[in-house]
Amino acid sequence: MSAEPVLDFPLSRRGDVLPEECAWLREKRPVARVRTLTGDEAWLVSSHALAKQVLEDGRFSLKDTAGEGVPRQYALTIPPEVVNNMGNINSAGLRSAVMKSLNPRTDGLADWLRARAGEFVDALRAEGPPADLRAGFADPFSAALHCKVVGAPFEDWRRLMSGLDVAFMTSAHTFEGAGLNWYKDLGYMVDRLNSPDLDPDSLLGRLAALRQDQESAHLTDEMLATVAVSLFGAGAVSTSAFLTLAILALLQHPDLAGYLREHPERMGRAVDELLRWNLSIGDGLPRLAVEDVPLGQVLIKKGELVLVLVEGANFDPEVFTDPERLDLEREHNPHLSFGAGRHFCPATGLGRLHAETALAVLVDRLPGLRLAVPTEQLVWRTGFIKRLPERLPVLW
Repeated sequence: MSAEPVLDFPLSRRGDVLPEECAWLREKRPVARVRTLTGDEAWLVSSHALAKQVLEDGRFSLKDTAGEGVPRQYALTIPPEVVNNMGNINSAGLRSAVMKSLNPRTDGLADWLRARAGEFVDALRAEGPPADLRAGFADPFSAALHCKVVGAPFEDWRRLMSGLDVAFMTSAHTFEGAGLNWYKDLGYMVDRLNSPDLDPDSLLGRLAALRQDQESAHLTDEMLATVAVSLFGAGAVSTSAFLTLAILALLQHPDLAGYLREHPERMGRAVDELLRWNLSIGDGLPRLAVEDVPLGQVLIKKGELVLVLVEGANFDPEVFTDPERLDLEREHNPHLSFGAGRHFCPATGLGRLHAETALAVLVDRLPGLRLAVPTEQLVWRTGFIKRLPERLPVLW
């Protein structure tokens, strides 16, 4: 690497303010040297065109970021082989079972989600304001969906979500609790895999049925349970963090909440814009160069770590007109919030349905929703893969 100054990464942990470094990086140094939490150096990519190139180019590997001795953005808190979860799912012949479980058009799912969202709002209204909308709505609503998808009883949601608080920590060093946390959740999913009350249409139900197939004889309970742990974790933490910040964005733009109340048919486009606007991805999407690759004006060398700055790409004026305006009618919106290329999130449709349902119920049932505290008093979590406030106190 050259002798240019090295920036410390990650950037600001606040999820309601675009980091001030984004525009400068994108314009002056779209491929910039940074120093990660572990003290390793990496390349931070902040323009939309170059970010998309990295995510779509097979020479930038996700799987290899978990290799021995490679530069990291933070210490691993899960087994190395789990990093390439979708690749493992495909190679094990489990893609069909997974994709059926993530299908947003599953019969009755939309109505079920709407009813659950209504129940959480009813509970908030019964308790009365002020209330914590993250603890009382975003977290349990995300957990409810993923418990249903995976095949876990909803009454276990708190213990499953608490495991994510450890699994998605970002630390400079490994720590004992990370491994214990992973195997605790893995043991839970193994038990569910063998539970007599398992829903056959859930992910675990479909995976359990595969054990009757001779072609799946090589798959152990631990391998199948790993899929469930990984998909619950990635799905629940992502949907909850996105929903929390989407709600916060509407609280900060109350005219837009009114717009959605009057035009519920436009919720799909609005969620797409909120995805672009959302800053919940607190760290760059990591890839390791498996050979030398020219990227912009820089030659990325084999073995170097590349981090895609999603908020840099999603606010790029070369792609988005007036990018710092939250425009719920935006038509051209090729944001990278779900990634791109081989690792494009397989649950995009499910995530959209979850967000559209949650926001529709909230703007309809709580029309006076507003922050209960000044924005500056929100406490933003540090040392975590997502940007999110610890609490989201609201009134209505």
